[in-house]
Amino acid sequence: MILKRIVLWLAALVCLTASVVAQIQPGRAIIITISGVPAEEKARFDLNYPVSESGMINMPLIGQVRAAGLKADQLQAVLESRYKSAGIYTHPTFQVIDSTAGKIVDQVVVVGGQVRRTGPVPYNRTMTLYQAIQAAGGPTEFGSMKRVKLLRGGQQKQYDLTELKFMQIPLEPDDTIEVPQKTPWGS
Repeated sequence: MILKRIVLWLAALVCLTASVVAQIQPGRAIIITISGVPAEEKARFDLNYPVSESGMINMPLIGQVRAAGLKADQLQAVLESRYKSAGIYTHPTFQVIDSTAGKIVDQVVVVGGQVRRTGPVPYNRTMTLYQAIQAAGGPTEFGSMKRVKLLRGGQQKQYDLTELKFMQIPLEPDDTIEVPQKTPWGS
């Protein structure tokens, strides 16, 4: 009787531990792949994504998505729903793999908006705002370098990167950069 209780208790403990481990954790990396989209779009998505300490990932075309606390299949469903409801893709299929390697050791800055490759860019201590945008493939023909936003520690600042003095703004790990769409007047 006692042995049976111990076995049941251990089985319950294993199930509880497995469900906690299966959740995506902040500060980890997840691998996301997509199918059901044009081949040229696939390369934009099939990447390692850092989960920020606040639990968010930055996805192409839709921006920030909460990942921490979800299981891989739950995040897959969220991503598919967001891209469908935004009218971006009709039948995307995502695969999410939670990295078990532990904490992310590479430091990154995240570049989004109207750049050729949105997502994380490896950070180095001498990186400037302009260099990070160029590392993301540079602005698209629709991107405005006159109103680039830098998000750091909950604060947002806007810079005109057509002026040399703002091109040299130093970056810090985990900065987020947003290149907005040009206005109808080209700025």
